[in-house]
Amino acid sequence: MTDLETPVAPPCAGPAWRRAAPALLGYAAVRALGLVTLAVWSAARDKSAHQLLSARWDSLWYTRVAELGYGYEVRLPNGDVHSNLAFFPLLPWLERAFAAVTPLSYADAGLLVSALASLAAAWGIFAVADHVYGSRAGICAVLLWAVLPVGIVQSMAYSESLFTALAAWSLYAVLTGRWLTAGLLASLAGLTRPVGAAVVAAVWVAAIASFVRERSVPAQSGAPGWRRALSMLLAPLGAAGYVLWVGRRTGKGPLGYLDVQAGWRNGFDGGYAFARFVADKFTSFPSALAGLALIVGVGLLVWLYVICVRQRQPPPLLVYAGVVTVLALCASSYFGSKPRLLLPAFPLLLPPALALARLRTSRSVWVLGGVAVASAAYGAFWLNGSGPP
Repeated sequence: MTDLETPVAPPCAGPAWRRAAPALLGYAAVRALGLVTLAVWSAARDKSAHQLLSARWDSLWYTRVAELGYGYEVRLPNGDVHSNLAFFPLLPWLERAFAAVTPLSYADAGLLVSALASLAAAWGIFAVADHVYGSRAGICAVLLWAVLPVGIVQSMAYSESLFTALAAWSLYAVLTGRWLTAGLLASLAGLTRPVGAAVVAAVWVAAIASFVRERSVPAQSGAPGWRRALSMLLAPLGAAGYVLWVGRRTGKGPLGYLDVQAGWRNGFDGGYAFARFVADKFTSFPSALAGLALIVGVGLLVWLYVICVRQRQPPPLLVYAGVVTVLALCASSYFGSKPRLLLPAFPLLLPPALALARLRTSRSVWVLGGVAVASAAYGAFWLNGSGPP
C-alpha cells in the first residue's frame, strides 16, 4: 500500500473510475450550472461568455505563447515590462498540440484542455481524499472544490485546473508508494506554474521521511530506495529546466526568471505588500469592511490548516497545502488574483469535507446545492466585472 505512516481508510479498489463516478458526475453538474449561469448573465450584459472564458487576461497570454512562441512583451508607460516568459509552457504546449490535430483555435484548445484537466483534477482530489478518509469524504471534497467562489476559473483557459490535476495525482502517487509516477507528475506540475515547488517539496519530504524511517526500522522498508531517490531527482526537473532556460534566453543567468516576474511586479516579500494592502482598507469606510473580510479570510485559511494538522493529514498533503498557501499570501502579485492562486490548495478542504461526509446525505446535498447556486452567481458576476487577472 504505502510505506508512509498515514491514517488511511479501509482498503478499497483504488481510484477506479466507477468508484469516482459520483464525484465526477457531481463535479460536472456544478461546472455546468456555473457555465449556464455565466452564459445567461453575460447575454444580459451583451457580453460573450466564450470570450470571457477563453480570450481575456492570462488566457490571452497563453494562446499567444501557443501561437507565436516566447518573446512577446508589452512595455507599459510606467516602465514595467510584461513578458510572456512569465508563463510556464505546459498549457500552451498542450494548446498547440490540440490545435494541430483538431479544427479548434488555440483559444478553444485551451478551453478543451481546461475541461479535461478539471475532470482529472476532480478525480485526483477524490483519489487522495478517498485514500485518506473514504469515498464519502472524497465526493464531498470534490464538490467543495467545485463550489468555491472562484470555481469558475476551473472552466477558463487558465493553468489552475491543469496544475491541480498534476499535483493531486502526484500526491496520490506518493501516498500509495508509486514514487516514479510521483516524481514525473511533480516535474510536469513544475512546467505548469511556479507553485510547482509545492509539489516538489511534498515529494522530497515524503521521500526523506521514508528513508529516515527505513533507516531506523529496517523491517518497514517499502519501495526500493533507488525509486525514491530517482523520484527526488525527477521532481524539480520541470521547473528548474524552464527557469534555467529563461535565464539563458534573457542573458541574466539562473535568476533571470525573477527579473521577468519583477517586470510584472510579482515577487515574494513575506506578505508585506499584502499586509499594507489590507491596512490601507482601514483608512476609510466602507472599504474597512473589505479589509475586515480579508483578515477573516486569512484567519479562516490558517484555522483550516491547523485543523488539517490536528486531524493528522499525511505529511505530503500538509507540506503541499502549506507551501501553496504561503506562496499565494506572501507574494507581492496583484491582490485580486490571490483567491485564484489558492485554488490548488485542495487539502484545506478535507476537514469540511469530512464534516459534510458525517451528515445525512440529504443535508449534505442541500448545503452543497445552495453553495453551488451562490458560487455560480458569484462566478458570473465576477467574470463580467473585475474578473481573475
